[in-house]
Amino acid sequence: MIQGNLSPIARILDGVGFPYAASIGAALTFLLTFVLIYLAGKIVVLPLVNRTLRSRNLDEHARKPLKKLVNIVIVFVGIAVAFGVAEYGDFLQSLATVAAAATLAIGFAMQDVIANFVAGVFIFTDRPFRIGDWIEWDGNSGVVEDISLRVTRVRSFDNELLTVPNSQLTDGVIKNPVAKEQLRLKFVFGIGYDDDIDRATEIILEEADEHEEILADPEPSVRLVELGDSSVGLQSRIWIDDPSRADFVKTRGEYVQAVKERFDEEGIDIPYPNRTVGGGLELANVDGLVEPADD
Repeated sequence: MIQGNLSPIARILDGVGFPYAASIGAALTFLLTFVLIYLAGKIVVLPLVNRTLRSRNLDEHARKPLKKLVNIVIVFVGIAVAFGVAEYGDFLQSLATVAAAATLAIGFAMQDVIANFVAGVFIFTDRPFRIGDWIEWDGNSGVVEDISLRVTRVRSFDNELLTVPNSQLTDGVIKNPVAKEQLRLKFVFGIGYDDDIDRATEIILEEADEHEEILADPEPSVRLVELGDSSVGLQSRIWIDDPSRADFVKTRGEYVQAVKERFDEEGIDIPYPNRTVGGGLELANVDGLVEPADD
């Protein structure tokens, strides 16, 4: 042995006069220790981690990479402990020095990868969104199709597949409109100043009640929100259920069209914006260009 110490199995082999007892005993001690630690991790640690992840209601796709990470940690711990028990002290110290230097070099070279990896862990644990959720970030939007420890894949509403580094989704603000089971939609209807506000409000609420995709509880509401240059703004607030599957654009479009048609039937005007252009036109240096009129 390098340190002159014998591992437990090496002592037994040396006691019975077994040749190469030190080397063979150290190797057997290393292998046995590693196997025991690995099996203990598989039998005890991994099930415990799995139960913990289940208790946090993590989906299966989210548990898999985290369990792989725990498995890697178990292997690393098994190797480190096995080296120590096998009395490979100097070798373990040298290995640790090389590993530390390699880790530092790799860390500088892979800063972005590491940042995305850490961000992926936060996404799995904090769960700001899940597969199937519609999210918005930095002017982009789409439905989440896959989440890994490095990137998240999002299908845009134009059917484009966006591969987004996880760090971009944790460094900024993410809007998840479908985090809850219901989604509120808002739309401002503009009517003329001479139109009946109360009657327009009734029509907006009646059409909301008639649409089967719009919920009665929470009930729709209408508020006067603005007095514009050419119109009075009435904001309608409606709720739809299960927005992860409902086509909210279709629902809102059908609802707005129904209100517009009722407005036309009732003689309620949706005025165009009015613009007044003022000013004058001044001409200079035109003496030589304009001929005087003949008398």
